[in-house]
Amino acid sequence: MRLSRRLRNQRVDESLSPTEMSVLATLARCGSATPGELARKEHVQPPSMTRIVAMLEGKGLVRREPHPEDRRQVVVSSTEQAAAMLEESRLKRNAWLAGLAESLSEEELAVLRQAAPVLEKLAHL
Repeated sequence: MRLSRRLRNQRVDESLSPTEMSVLATLARCGSATPGELARKEHVQPPSMTRIVAMLEGKGLVRREPHPEDRRQVVVSSTEQAAAMLEESRLKRNAWLAGLAESLSEEELAVLRQAAPVLEKLAHL
């Protein structure tokens, strides 16, 4: 948990909360979604997601478009600005982790390489 928390702090835009960054990452990974779908994926209440989407839209990081089948809903998608910010944050986190990894022994690095597929599986369960 401590490593995860420290890793989350390695982001480019300090004004965004971890939840807001997570919403952008979900949109980048899964594609466009309704606010309700995003709320379910992020485990937040729909009114909270509505506020998050409005804030992200105000910063130019997402855009809302009419739902193609249901005019009562909107579809949220990330912008190019969000993609660039996520990539820059990813590069920053990777550099930070690489710096940490330099202090590990060859044996410790070997253990990490063996554990990586298991950790990846756990992350996607």
